[in-house]
Amino acid sequence: MSEHTHVVALCGSQAENSVTRVAVEEALEAAAAAGASTELLDLRQWDLPTFDADDQDAGDAPAFRRRVREADAVLLGTPMYHGSYASPLKTALDYCGFDEFEDTTVGLLAVAGGSFPLPALAHLREVCRALEAWTLPTQVAVPDSHAAVEDGRLADEGVAERTAALGRELAAYANVSAYPDCPSTPAPAVGD
Repeated sequence: MSEHTHVVALCGSQAENSVTRVAVEEALEAAAAAGASTELLDLRQWDLPTFDADDQDAGDAPAFRRRVREADAVLLGTPMYHGSYASPLKTALDYCGFDEFEDTTVGLLAVAGGSFPLPALAHLREVCRALEAWTLPTQVAVPDSHAAVEDGRLADEGVAERTAALGRELAAYANVSAYPDCPSTPAPAVGD
């Protein structure tokens, strides 16, 4: 982490009592505790109409792109809808591109009403790969959202700790420009 690491989170949920927002905020708290400045870009508060390639500066798109581009690390948080991530997050990502995400550290978090939201996380990972972002291997899946929050906090200690760990990793691994050097392992001899 550099001295002035800035972590931005995009919350793709439109719900007033969003479990996604609670989880994203807890990840940002952990990033802040690790020394990063943080910012929540709540997509409910941005005017981002359905993406039209002929009007890439519609609504708040230029200001939104600037805020994402200025981040050293980005957290993408979404509820899972029909096996994928939410359309507000899709629209927000459509307004962004390589300038915003290339070589940027990205963390993934998804929430589901039922079982684990792994398809949504996989889809977001593919988008990040296409944008040449550095996606953390750690990701957070919050299942059973109807019981996930108690008194405004994540109720399950394991989920809360994984969420905090993701926030800390976003702060720690921000500004990654290349994978760390790995010691080379000699190939096994033929017949081993």
